[in-house]
Amino acid sequence: MITVGTLEAKNKLSALLDHVVRGEEVVITRHGRPVARLVPAVAVDDFGEIAREITAARDALAASNVTLTTEEIRVLRDEGRR
Repeated sequence: MITVGTLEAKNKLSALLDHVVRGEEVVITRHGRPVARLVPAVAVDDFGEIAREITAARDALAASNVTLTTEEIRVLRDEGRR
């Protein structure tokens, strides 16, 4: 993981993006505190795999006779977003 201040990030954005493309994470700080994180974006090709994983999870729940209310689904969806 690379950590840089905001001024350095501004001046070296292209080089930092090169690191991100290679799979590294870049944390940008302001006054020594992390304020942003640069990570590789999900490639378009990865969406097919994500869809397959979601389908498999849904099928496993159905096979186990597990049902979720709309509220339970919202809670699971929002978990960790804060």
